[in-house]
Amino acid sequence: MNILFMSLVRIGTLEERGLYTDLLREFVKEGHYVRLVSPVSGEPTRDIRRDTYGILQVETAPIQKMGLIKKGIATLQIAPKVKAALKAYCADERYDLILMATPPITLASVVEYVKKRDGAEVYLLLKDIWPQGIADLGAISVNGPVYRYFRGKEKRLYRISDRIGCMSPANVDYVRRHNPRLDGSIVELCPNSVEPVDTSLTAQRRAEVRAKYGIPQDRTVFVYGGNLGRPQGVPFLVDCLRACSACPDAFFVICGTGTEYPKLKSYVDAERPEHVLLLNGLPHDEYESLAAACDVGLIFLDYRFTIPNFPSRLLSYMQAGLPVICCTDPNTDIGAVAETGGFGWKCPSNDVSAFAACAETACRADRAAMGAAGRRFLLENYTARRGYEIITKKENA
Repeated sequence: MNILFMSLVRIGTLEERGLYTDLLREFVKEGHYVRLVSPVSGEPTRDIRRDTYGILQVETAPIQKMGLIKKGIATLQIAPKVKAALKAYCADERYDLILMATPPITLASVVEYVKKRDGAEVYLLLKDIWPQGIADLGAISVNGPVYRYFRGKEKRLYRISDRIGCMSPANVDYVRRHNPRLDGSIVELCPNSVEPVDTSLTAQRRAEVRAKYGIPQDRTVFVYGGNLGRPQGVPFLVDCLRACSACPDAFFVICGTGTEYPKLKSYVDAERPEHVLLLNGLPHDEYESLAAACDVGLIFLDYRFTIPNFPSRLLSYMQAGLPVICCTDPNTDIGAVAETGGFGWKCPSNDVSAFAACAETACRADRAAMGAAGRRFLLENYTARRGYEIITKKENA
């Protein structure tokens, strides 16, 4: 088959490690040709061709690490540019399967165009439920024209999809329940997936990495890595850090970038907490070594969410053999998955004392056993191979 893949993730080569590149390599291994469409800002559009895949990097406005409204406006401008670039650079290609990862939902017109032109099947990888997510955070009103416009785009994308793969059972239930006119049989579980890599460190290497960053050797180290934006509920995260200052065994490493980073920086600069290390992002490999030198991974989601988010950073913690605390809204099932799998704890992201209690429990837990349970769960449920098999099951039936 010829595969067309579209997302907002910038990809320079299929050899990169990542949620989508790991999955797409499985298609290449099985003899399929993959065409990736990837946005770039500040650079001209270009077509990169290899024997088994091609990458069409399309010049777009910046869409990462910005406010929700600006990001929404920028995504509106992507579809016509992608469509024009496909016509200009890939006119010789026809596709059997379109894989699209949300966000954005605004590429629906491009998907519809290619589907009609080529008779392609559409598999939607639903990684974000939009615009409800930004409405939950108060950025737009569910009764306003902006919401109605983007909700129309969302419904259109669902209608033209032959199958919709969701990250968790709660996501499957949500999409079916809130889209009653949609054929529920096309909505299925297709979790986030990676090509598993053991990123754990030896005891000596862990000590070296901790020394590099000035992290205590004798304390339980909690790590959060990734985006620091409104979805993470950063003001609540700050409250949790304050509450844990009285826990002598706990140390927290927060590493990331995003629109809410200044709030963390203000807290650290003003209060100088001795149990917190704040890092303004790191290169991928350096961050992975840092995370593997820690003891417990952290996931934060704003309590206002009504959509069941399932952050992909869970998989990086699992690969490093870290148990995880999921501090979230009540609608996501990521915490329930961690507890059922024996590799984590859950608590509500509106209860500081509950988080502090989880942190104290983690300090006393058999974290090595829980981390091993998490890696087993990863190998059984979240591999890129399993993702490939789910997507191609009709072909293989």
